[in-house]
Amino acid sequence: MGAAARGAGVRRGEVVDERTVDGLGRITTRVLDPDADLDTIHAWVTAPGTEFWGLGSLTREELRDTYAFVDALPTHHAFLVHRDDEPVALLQAYDPADDPVGECYDVQPGDVGVHLLLGVGGRPGSTTRLLGAIVAFLLGQPGARRIVAEPDVRNDRALARMTRSGFVAGPVIELPHKRAQLAFLTLPTPSETA
Repeated sequence: MGAAARGAGVRRGEVVDERTVDGLGRITTRVLDPDADLDTIHAWVTAPGTEFWGLGSLTREELRDTYAFVDALPTHHAFLVHRDDEPVALLQAYDPADDPVGECYDVQPGDVGVHLLLGVGGRPGSTTRLLGAIVAFLLGQPGARRIVAEPDVRNDRALARMTRSGFVAGPVIELPHKRAQLAFLTLPTPSETA
């Protein structure tokens, strides 16, 4: 997911997608600002239950530097997703060919790697609709055909959420920092939807 997700010349904090979701409200995706959004993301990555994200031990400065580094990469992007005006998710999208996960499976043209951290709070039953909006944003990017996720195999909540969202499990892989379950969500071809 190259510059298309961010758009050429799009800066930190700028909105890259906005849509209204029935029963949920206005969902806005904007480029993460490592400085302005630091309080939010630090609270999320250090909250109980987010150990699989792997950033809970970082200081505020280290977390800020991590996302400033991500912001500088042409192949990796971080976004903060809002429901109405409340931040609800941290989304990272990346090109699997330029990531260690790409060494573990046959990367296809149009693959978009994703990491998703749902924020604290949220209305009961809203996760499925929120994920639908995020999937629509990701698969709406030029050339995007398939979303690739690789949560830790011990992260039962993420694995169940992916299954409910239509992801198909692939192989279990060994990454430098975790044992992960590959999962894929493919955009139907026009002949499959006709």
